[in-house]
Amino acid sequence: MTSTVPALGTRTAEGSALQAVLLDMDGTLVDTEGFWWDVEVEVFASLGHTLDDSWRHVVVGGPMSRSAGFLIEATGAGITLAELSVLLNDGFEKRIGRALPLMPGAARLLAELSAHEIPTALVSASHRRIIDRVLTSLGPQYFGLTVAGDEVPRTKPHPDPYLAAAAGLGVDPARCAVVEDTATGVAAAEAAGCHVVAVPSVAPITPAVRRTVVGSLEEVDLTFLRGLMTQMR
Repeated sequence: MTSTVPALGTRTAEGSALQAVLLDMDGTLVDTEGFWWDVEVEVFASLGHTLDDSWRHVVVGGPMSRSAGFLIEATGAGITLAELSVLLNDGFEKRIGRALPLMPGAARLLAELSAHEIPTALVSASHRRIIDRVLTSLGPQYFGLTVAGDEVPRTKPHPDPYLAAAAGLGVDPARCAVVEDTATGVAAAEAAGCHVVAVPSVAPITPAVRRTVVGSLEEVDLTFLRGLMTQMR
């Protein structure tokens, strides 16, 4: 976990209950959920196995240990979890080295949060090596803190990553807005007590208490996020 936490006086905009915004990475800020599946298909093809497209919804958004473990069991591939993790990370790193498209509205939202000095954290199930590569395109200056999936005892769908991010920023999880694209990430954020803005990327997500579903980040701005906190009050 890396951190550059802003001074206490900048943590909460005057008159707003919103204390911080915590954002997922793959499929939320960068259009890479499809990259992971493509790499998984390629790696298993090299091992002599074909992945069923229906498995994509099973592995999306989760920690590599879960998704890779599922694919090993489903295919019967003769490879260890550690060996497969290396192959998947290597393949993904090569893929994002060629292109890393941002999700619509991502650059504008990050710039707006930064301009208003809203504490912001990047919270991902991806490993640190992947996050650091993606940050070079997203802009590390936009995040006061980043949490990687291999830096917490339990990653998504457990609340640990979001609780760690809130603690690192010195804010109340209940006053944080989390932006996520998968059911796994949504479950983690809700278990941490955060209000969730879901922007579904691969599988549908339904609205619920403390969960707002939007079509894209183009619908999300600071006024929108502050409004969520006001509704809660």
